[in-house]
Amino acid sequence: MRSVRGTFRSLRIYNYRLWAGGAVVSNVGTWMQRVAQDWLVLTQLTHNSASAVGLVMALQFGPQMLMLPFSGFAADFFDRRKLLMFTQAAMGCCALVLGLLTVTGVVQLWHVYVFAFLHGCAAAFDAPARQTFVSDLVGEKDLPNAVALNSTSFNAARMVGPALAGLLIAGVGTGWAFLANALSFGGVLFSLTFLRLDEMHQNRRAVRAPGGFVAGFRYVWKRPDLRAILLMLFLIGTFGMNFQIFISTMAVKVFHTDAGGYGLLASMMAIGTVTGALLAAGRERPRIELLLIGTVVFAVGCTLAALMPSYWLFGGTLVVIGVSALTITNSTNSLMQLSTEPAMRGRVMAIRLAIALGGTPIGAPIVGWIADRFGPRWSLGVGAAAGVCGAIVMVVYLLKYRDLKVSFAGGRLRLSVNELASPSAAGSS
Repeated sequence: MRSVRGTFRSLRIYNYRLWAGGAVVSNVGTWMQRVAQDWLVLTQLTHNSASAVGLVMALQFGPQMLMLPFSGFAADFFDRRKLLMFTQAAMGCCALVLGLLTVTGVVQLWHVYVFAFLHGCAAAFDAPARQTFVSDLVGEKDLPNAVALNSTSFNAARMVGPALAGLLIAGVGTGWAFLANALSFGGVLFSLTFLRLDEMHQNRRAVRAPGGFVAGFRYVWKRPDLRAILLMLFLIGTFGMNFQIFISTMAVKVFHTDAGGYGLLASMMAIGTVTGALLAAGRERPRIELLLIGTVVFAVGCTLAALMPSYWLFGGTLVVIGVSALTITNSTNSLMQLSTEPAMRGRVMAIRLAIALGGTPIGAPIVGWIADRFGPRWSLGVGAAAGVCGAIVMVVYLLKYRDLKVSFAGGRLRLSVNELASPSAAGSS
């Protein structure tokens, strides 16, 4: 019972509880739109073109890199609550207009491209503000737990949203999934409106000064731990985490399933990500050696997925990939936030998001082209290779700076690192 209370301890805080309730509603809508958007492009606006899906992903996630000079500093300088109200409303409007275009039957492929880009621009400012806003709600002590619960919420919605989208697409049409997502943004806006402002944890804000953007890069460059994490994220985020392409093309081209079957595969992967999020929430603190374990498991999972001969076996490997992907993203999030000065946190997290998602304009079209040219299984092979390269990066860092040791105890492989070599200490090496 005590461990369960520990896993959900951040929910004892009123502001976080209210925020989490609004977020889970919005997250369900977000996953509904992702599935509907891929299905619209893949089956209604093109003839199963994975390259078109890759281009949509590039336009949607590219602004994370384009807006980097402004988005991180905005999260550090402006009132995050007000900034989030603006970005959430903007993304809701994008979903509403695209939904109306689709429902009325006038939607064209270039419409999806335009709104993917506009949504990405709003999301570029939303993501670093939303991730660092958690510390305003719970404070430093409960930050790792709150970050993990955020991941649990996002990935629990990942189980529900795709399945609902599949039912909605089959029942009334793709456009209604976009409209449902537009409505779901009301959950976050409601929670932001009714927060108890006097109970917020006010972290030190950045001051407006020349070179604020460059200061974020200079700060990261002096930290070997942050450099290693970001390089690993670039490799896996650019070439490995193109799940929209992997799952949609395997569903349509290999297993020849319908929208419901595609949505079910996305939900099956969410079982793994929710499991990984709950495991992370139960930990007292994030551990950097888990990144190495996560990247190795990710590589193995993608390899197995590429080889699976049947729909259900493929779905089973998605659970493994989901656990490993969540371990990677959640651990990097917590480690980077906890080891970063509060006044630099927004810029560092914006760099993290730009590296993790901003590589999508490079990787998604390449992976999409490989799926079209050689088949979806080969695109999963690219993901496996990205996991292997990410694991090599972490091994090199841990050997050089953290005295990595590998041992066998009780018949199990164990990894240990020098805990005295803290991130800040490593940065001064």
